[in-house]
Amino acid sequence: MDLIHNLSIGFGVAFTFTNLLYCLVGCILGTLIGVLPGIGPVATIAMLLPATYALPPVSALIMLAGIYYGAQYGGSTTAILVNLPGESSSVVTVIDGYQMARKGRAGPALAAAGLGSFFAGCVGTLILAAFAPPLTELAFKFGPAEYFSLMILGLIGAVVLASGSLLKAIGMIVLGLLLGLVGTDVNSGVARFSFDIPELTDGIGFVVIAMGVFGYGEIIANLSRPEHEREVFTARVTGLFPTKEDFKNMVPAVLRGTALGSGLGILPGGGALLAAFAAYTIEKKTRLRPGEVPFGKGNIRGVAAPESANNAGAQTSFIPLLTLGIPPNAVMALMVGAMTIHNIQPGPQVMTSNPELFWGLIASMWLGNAMLIILNLPLIGMWIKLLSVPYKFLFPAIVLFCAIGVYSTNNNTFDIWMVAIFGFIGYGFFKLGCEPAPLLLGFILGPMMEENLRRALLLSRGSWVVFVTRPISAGLLACALVLLVIVLMPAVKSKREEAFHEEEA
Repeated sequence: MDLIHNLSIGFGVAFTFTNLLYCLVGCILGTLIGVLPGIGPVATIAMLLPATYALPPVSALIMLAGIYYGAQYGGSTTAILVNLPGESSSVVTVIDGYQMARKGRAGPALAAAGLGSFFAGCVGTLILAAFAPPLTELAFKFGPAEYFSLMILGLIGAVVLASGSLLKAIGMIVLGLLLGLVGTDVNSGVARFSFDIPELTDGIGFVVIAMGVFGYGEIIANLSRPEHEREVFTARVTGLFPTKEDFKNMVPAVLRGTALGSGLGILPGGGALLAAFAAYTIEKKTRLRPGEVPFGKGNIRGVAAPESANNAGAQTSFIPLLTLGIPPNAVMALMVGAMTIHNIQPGPQVMTSNPELFWGLIASMWLGNAMLIILNLPLIGMWIKLLSVPYKFLFPAIVLFCAIGVYSTNNNTFDIWMVAIFGFIGYGFFKLGCEPAPLLLGFILGPMMEENLRRALLLSRGSWVVFVTRPISAGLLACALVLLVIVLMPAVKSKREEAFHEEEA
């Protein structure tokens, strides 16, 4: 009964005219930018973060959540029509989605992605609503030692699940942790690593790093590609609705993808990406029906399963953020940034001290998913027309928008130069094949880890034994150690490298 009561509070908040409007604006903006090649949900939210500064906290988070879903839906559109994934978890959608588009079946592919995403999004939100309260109760038992151990587990999870080399992922996490140390020491009040630059005494802005590495970095990477590689596939989309045979193949794939995504989305470091990839692998291992198209040649299951898993994972990734205050992936790290802008401390106290925000955000996820189905399927022709906008006209507008956004946050021109510097750093990561998402997690978790480590040592009078004598803390550290040992085992390591190599292919 508590769940029904809480959801009624949430829908009461989400159904106000202002919040419905911002939810719609978020969905439209997200789809708009998600459709454009090379700009995924992380870059989208990073660019639009300053725009939420003047909004009420609930409306701001509802709009950002809408942008998140919109960019994901848009990412699948780009993957299917342009053979260019709008985000990392759409990489797998490209394989069969683009082949369907080339055969003139772009409509059913887009419908499979949209309907699968809608169903999975609703199930993921229901799981979030059901599991958030008991997890929040558990979170209140956490002290500084437990939070520190949980963050260690989160960072190791991020390393394990980051695509590509383990060494590069560790390097990115460490770099993020180091960037988080720039600023003023909380205890002594002394500036550290600021190199006598006054603007750095408050630390490097989260928006500056996110917008530079993801927004500008993506743009520079796109511009570095030859123009023919950015060429847009402009086929006419006809016969949008899947056939009866398509539905027979789709439904079990959507159910499998949703179940897998709901479980894996909670994992730190990239559950939605892992879920999409695992769902595609499972579909490939499931026997083909008589007359079914082989995988890699335009099988509708190869679109429906990863898109469902991706969206279910995206919804359940809110669980660790809203209950423990720990962002499990780069997008959730941006949501922490948005909460901080509005002076909201992410963690278990959000549900008790601000239930309208907590349940309003959860209720808005259902509305956001419903709006996206209405926005995406009937208006697909309009989104396709957007893809024909030449990139040379598009990128200056994005650069200008980013510069205005980052300047408006602190009214400081130094931030614009910092974004430009981080843009080139982001491009460097792209050239070196480094996944920048762990850097963002390290940057967010670094100061929180330092604070909890100092508190724990202060309470234990400098004894490090506190981390292994407290049961929850010891359990979390043991999980982190097991995870590290498993991933370093030769058989698992080679399988992981083979998996991510296949994903990039």
